[in-house]
Amino acid sequence: MTSHGFIAGLPLVLGGNVFGWTADGDEGFAVLDAFYEAGGRMIDTADVYSAWIDGHEGGESEAYLGKWLASRGVRDDMRIHTKTGMLSKKKPSNPGSMGDPDLYKPEEVLAHLDASLDRLQTDYVDLYYAHRDYEELEIGEIVDAFNGAVDTGKVRALGASNFNADRLGKALDHADAAGKVAFSALQNEYNLVARDSYGPDLQAMCTSRGIAMLPFFGLAAGYLTGKYRKPEDFEQGNRTHRVRDYAESGPPVLAVMDEISADTGASLPAIALAWLVRQPGIPAPIASARNLDQLESLLEFARIGLSDDQVFRLTNAL
Repeated sequence: MTSHGFIAGLPLVLGGNVFGWTADGDEGFAVLDAFYEAGGRMIDTADVYSAWIDGHEGGESEAYLGKWLASRGVRDDMRIHTKTGMLSKKKPSNPGSMGDPDLYKPEEVLAHLDASLDRLQTDYVDLYYAHRDYEELEIGEIVDAFNGAVDTGKVRALGASNFNADRLGKALDHADAAGKVAFSALQNEYNLVARDSYGPDLQAMCTSRGIAMLPFFGLAAGYLTGKYRKPEDFEQGNRTHRVRDYAESGPPVLAVMDEISADTGASLPAIALAWLVRQPGIPAPIASARNLDQLESLLEFARIGLSDDQVFRLTNAL
């Protein structure tokens, strides 16, 4: 795996989507403190977090993290990853449909970068993502706009999120041909029960071209914690609209995870994350924690090891 400056510490990226939302006040700071004390050094956020919530405008996560970074004086130790490309004046009910291709105009990318830096209380980010692809745009327009962000000196590396193999490959080829900074990270959904967005083609591309895949929804929006098993379980929580997607396909995976948990004593979240880092091109998954108990179940994965047989059983459970 190619060495990247945006990767450091434990092989876990702490998801920032919950901060300033379901993880707030002293409890959120306690999670961040414990993550740091355990050797965690990578946090992922986005300018759009959490604009889909009534009363929020976006930037809540970045502003909360900025307060923590400033109050603890740990900015130099941390690798801060953030994203742009979905925070627009439009506010649909489905977060996945947020955004506007005009957000990738060069001046818009730079303006949103500066706004993120102000909220994060820093003068640079370690990794800056194009949060989603707009296939109606020529890929070179996106690459060139984000290259401009690197040219400011405020961005250390670039990533692509929610890109397919064809578009990512074209982006890499354009960067090479035009002498631009290429994407060196990919952030797509990938976990034990959702594997389509990081298939064999993307896996081969990432491993051959030294791209770090940092998958989001490593715990499938909480489904892989095992707390969603009965019909009534899917009626509770902030992400039930997402976990319902796994109600039919997921139980065989949970069954294998239960067996491995019984054999090893490891929690289901730890097993799910340990499987991810055994997959091609993945140095660290992204996972969120609203409280200290949830964080401990995430940190546990760095202390366990899955056997080849256990990895095989999990891989073939879906």
